[in-house]
Amino acid sequence: MYKQTLALLLVGASLAACSSHPENPVDHVTFRHEPLVRQVEDGMTMQKVIAIGGSPSTVVDLPNGGTCNDYILNRDGNQQPYYVRFDATGHVDAKGFKTCKQREEERRNTPGA
Repeated sequence: MYKQTLALLLVGASLAACSSHPENPVDHVTFRHEPLVRQVEDGMTMQKVIAIGGSPSTVVDLPNGGTCNDYILNRDGNQQPYYVRFDATGHVDAKGFKTCKQREEERRNTPGA
């Protein structure tokens, strides 16, 4: 009983920690070995990201002068959108398991984001 309670508390704490970053943790597990997920880091140049992940499926111009690249990850028949956002200088400032459009809508709807 103690181990089950402890396990539930750990799961709850993990989910609470992720609440500010509402992405499906299963996506991280499923696609963690994909080069875009594993190798792309904040501050990386757009050229390096494209060398790692190839050409994006779409490129979106952002209001702040930056751009956002949409990719579709494929693993074992599962497809998952993944975005890499670049600031006005062409360096990665965000990435995650959603589309650029979803990320921008989330940003607009979240105060202080």
